[in-house]
Amino acid sequence: MADREHILIVEDEEHLAKGISYNLNAEGYRVTTVGDGPRALSVLDENPGQIDLVILDLMLPGMSGYAVCEALRAKDENLPVLILSARTLSEDRVRGFDVGANQYLTKPFDLDEFLSRVKNLLTFQSRHAEHASDLSGEITSFEFAGAKVDFETYQVHIAGEPVRMTQLEMTLLRYFVTNEGRVIPRRELLENVWGLPGNLNTRAPDQFIRRLRKTFEPKPAEPRHFLTIRDAGYRFVSEPEETQ
Repeated sequence: MADREHILIVEDEEHLAKGISYNLNAEGYRVTTVGDGPRALSVLDENPGQIDLVILDLMLPGMSGYAVCEALRAKDENLPVLILSARTLSEDRVRGFDVGANQYLTKPFDLDEFLSRVKNLLTFQSRHAEHASDLSGEITSFEFAGAKVDFETYQVHIAGEPVRMTQLEMTLLRYFVTNEGRVIPRRELLENVWGLPGNLNTRAPDQFIRRLRKTFEPKPAEPRHFLTIRDAGYRFVSEPEETQ
């Protein structure tokens, strides 16, 4: 079937790559497998717009998965990337998200969870693609707290100085801005920003909200714009009321 979703696996452990490929094929996906970063980037160049998801190992020969993800993001801001790695430290996850990964799953992994994440990433990307041609009703730029944000060019300036933000940070910020003032449940963020099941146990929203606070709040430990509402979710306020 020509319209099958096409997944690129970047994994140098041949037996693992074969196992992942087998299971994805069994689910009806079309799969291309490569064992190093330069070849992965070549495949993306040779198939512009034809890869729907990249599954990326971090410990690759010659060129790390982090470098591959950065290079990939320079070419395509929207292509979903699932990092699959034996690295389990929180700093590895943070770095993975910093270079533009959408999700991070550690080895060894549960096959059902892996397939669920693949499906959710592809579904999430498909929903965005359907609406990509109709941006008239969406916020394309925004200003608050001395910051100027352009969601179309991914440019952010705070007090006139450029600030680098990842795709996921921008997606989360845009969701907050679009839903300003409303309490957003954690489940909703997982489903609409990360493309994950809402009941998944992950600290990703908390980590990313801390990063938004560090970027935009004058006092991150005393947030005025990105608020946590106990037992309810989160709320964004661009112009908080002045306290006496």
